[in-house]
Amino acid sequence: MKASGNTILLTGGSSGIGRALAQRWHDAGNSVIITGRRRDMLAETAKGRPGIKICELDVADAATLDARLGEILASNPAINVLVNNAGVYSAENPRRRRDLKPAEQMVETNLLAPIRITNALIDHLSAQANAAIVNVSSGIGFVPYPAAPTYSATKAALHSYTAALRPLLKGKVEVIEIIPPQVQTELTPGQSQDPNSMPLYDFADEVMTLLHHEDDSSPAEICVERVRQFRDAERAGRFDEILDMMARYTPDH
Repeated sequence: MKASGNTILLTGGSSGIGRALAQRWHDAGNSVIITGRRRDMLAETAKGRPGIKICELDVADAATLDARLGEILASNPAINVLVNNAGVYSAENPRRRRDLKPAEQMVETNLLAPIRITNALIDHLSAQANAAIVNVSSGIGFVPYPAAPTYSATKAALHSYTAALRPLLKGKVEVIEIIPPQVQTELTPGQSQDPNSMPLYDFADEVMTLLHHEDDSSPAEICVERVRQFRDAERAGRFDEILDMMARYTPDH
């Protein structure tokens, strides 16, 4: 993926990882179109950065998604990079019967939305020079967090989907996966202040260093050092150990 000169469509740009990456890409010399449900939050991301455009979009609204993406593409025909970053998180307790609406929303937003958006844009991207799809998964897609089984499953599925796309699109569209550890964002209450979470802007800096090489090549997977223990758990024979560690942080209720 080129470091600069791209036109990037990034979902979930109103806060957290999406905001940090959008700002980094803009400052590196890219045009960035960010989407989200809250215009005021998108405007905060774009503040002082004229190369960031904002578009209200609910990626989980399957009924309007195709038409809305068509409008965005018509207004921004130079788009050559898609970043599927939007995601939602809900803790769960599957040990007893519960309302499944939060689980269904996670599947819609974290998995079906990237599949639908990729499907809507794939013909356009395949015709662009230096095209790329960047999917943002999670370290707990490799070792699940027992307190968030559906969230973990959606991220595991997104990893599998991304890996399957890569050989199919080889030579046409570069396919890259960013695999975050727990980062200081508001994905969960209090997480932005959690000293055990990676500082957001340190994460964004390390991602940019790993993603953009001088020859415009990029690794297939972007793994900051702090997520390596999760990504490599199976290979290192530590899966059960790390899963047990994660289970100790799972509430009893």
